[in-house]
Amino acid sequence: MRARIQFLLLNIAHFLDHLFMLVFATLAALVLVTQWQLEYAELILYATPGFIAFGAFALPAGWLADRWSRHGMMIVFFVGIGFSSMVCSLANTPVQMSVGLFFIGVFAAIYHPVGIALVLGDQRNNGLRVAVNGVWGNMGVACAALLTAFFIEQGGWRSAFVVPGVVSVALGVLYFFVSQQSHSQNTDSKNKSASAPGTMSKTLLTRVLIVVFLTTALGGLVFQSTTFALPRVLAERVTSSSDSAVLIGKLAFLAFFVGSVGQLVVGYLLDRMSVRKIFLGVSALQAAFFAMAISATNQWAVAASIGYMLAAFGQVPINDVLVGRVSQPEYRSRILGVRYTITIMVMALSIPLIASVHLNYGFGVLFKILVVAAALIFAAAFTLPVHHLLNRQAA
Repeated sequence: MRARIQFLLLNIAHFLDHLFMLVFATLAALVLVTQWQLEYAELILYATPGFIAFGAFALPAGWLADRWSRHGMMIVFFVGIGFSSMVCSLANTPVQMSVGLFFIGVFAAIYHPVGIALVLGDQRNNGLRVAVNGVWGNMGVACAALLTAFFIEQGGWRSAFVVPGVVSVALGVLYFFVSQQSHSQNTDSKNKSASAPGTMSKTLLTRVLIVVFLTTALGGLVFQSTTFALPRVLAERVTSSSDSAVLIGKLAFLAFFVGSVGQLVVGYLLDRMSVRKIFLGVSALQAAFFAMAISATNQWAVAASIGYMLAAFGQVPINDVLVGRVSQPEYRSRILGVRYTITIMVMALSIPLIASVHLNYGFGVLFKILVVAAALIFAAAFTLPVHHLLNRQAA
């Protein structure tokens, strides 16, 4: 029972992690542009320090978790991000808000290298766990605007920071008591060799990690390009949606929903099939649907978008499971820290790429670039070794 409660808290933490990072985006668009009398483009720049911290502090957080305590770092996450959010509610100027957002980013950076490592645990069949946890993160992204708008209507914009902040601190207290009754990281560290997932030569381990980091970078480009550009792609490619924001929203939601289902399916399969085969299949689907999307319009554009979102979301749990399968527990948070630092950096750089390509060439060229990225992911996955740690159930 305690293990289930802890897993639920880790999932809620993933939800909150992405929610907190996007509260300001909605506030800036709906309220603060008027209240602080700034242009939207000028105001959102004050969120930059938070997103820089979100990427920059992932690796230090992973290192500290491996050296000290993963459970302890999760308590720091809940309490730290909660109080940082409440500090943001006190802001009266954009600079004050930017300082608060920076600290939200610092504590938000803890989750991916630490929370994912705890989700992976020492279990062999962790593909579905990772996928379920990923869906909770997706829900945090999807619900950020909705919840923030609700809090604005019910209690003013400051409540959009205060209420989630209080909830997060309370969850940190709950996590403290739950983790105290379970195996602590310090206790686990005494038995690292016993809990190690298996052995792999340094050469093969290096080979796998190169694949992880390379496909992480390419996957970050694919994921950010598809999720960020999808509404505009549908608006341009689906004739009947050109003047219907509601229809665009419904079609985008459908694509995101199917993508989340695909993530769960891939997680389920990772516990039952070779990681290499699944990786090859997912990357091949990406390339096929991106090729289809180059010139697709109307119903074919919708079908292509559902297909490539399915494949893009499906790749998300694969790299985390790879890290869990081949890494020793005492280094896992650090490796995940590197992985998520790469992901966040690439996702940040993808935005100007999307803007430039669309402005000068249109989405057809962007999809050609994504075909090449998917093909490179396929080639990298093809180099994965045939090893028992990467086979069904890591048997």
